Amino acid sequence: MTSDRRALSFVVLAVALVPAADRAASAAPPASDPRALEVADRVMEVLGGAEAWNATRYLRFDLAEDREGRNVARRSHTWDRLSGAYRVEAQTAAGDSFLVLMNLNTREGSAWVKGAPVQGDELKKLLEEAFVLWTKDTYWLLMPYKLRDQGVILAYDGLEAREKQRWDKIRLSFDGVGLTPKDRYWVYVNRRTGLVDRWEFVLNGESKPRTSFAWDGWQAYGRIQLANERVNAVDGTRIYFPVIEVPESVPAAVFRSPGPPAR
Repeated sequence: MTSDRRALSFVVLAVALVPAADRAASAAPPASDPRALEVADRVMEVLGGAEAWNATRYLRFDLAEDREGRNVARRSHTWDRLSGAYRVEAQTAAGDSFLVLMNLNTREGSAWVKGAPVQGDELKKLLEEAFVLWTKDTYWLLMPYKLRDQGVILAYDGLEAREKQRWDKIRLSFDGVGLTPKDRYWVYVNRRTGLVDRWEFVLNGESKPRTSFAWDGWQAYGRIQLANERVNAVDGTRIYFPVIEVPESVPAAVFRSPGPPAR
């Protein structure tokens, strides 16, 4: 396990929609609540709309985590959503830098540790690790765009009111998809703005209080909107994105060469 994964051990949000191996192909998925679907559709519209999201090909972002005022993790991602080409730079458990260049569709690629290429079992391990990091970190960034993904079941959990604020609550569960399909999430959508103000979650079907993070810093990136900060008010943990870019193009060498990526 990497030091990054240990730092995020209590918030391993591995629910990018990867089919679970034991899902019955013939099983009909449960239906989502029409009211929840209406709220999800409004979120997408406010964020720029499905057309703008589908036209967003490249994403470049760093995810960082601070605990008790100290940075404990930072990872850099570049992703071509159309081709599946992907680049991630992070650290091993020993604190050594590693780089993976791969295709997310084929799960094939190359890896380097401290600048030296790796092969065999070490390569396989790093490719698997890179896929998990992509799964977790993109969900932290992009969850509102994935409310309507196949296998996501939405339920409307009512309205929450506090002073002059109102939130529509959507509960997310998963029909045999994701790396951890027993996770549950509650998304709070601001009724005035249509943006996600916070989410709460319980992982792996555990019977424990929900963990809550506020979503802050919504702004435009290209044709879409993204929030650049998540804060846990209880312990002060901060998950944030010091770099977010939505470029129109990315040099091919970024996904092919271990050299410094062109910015």
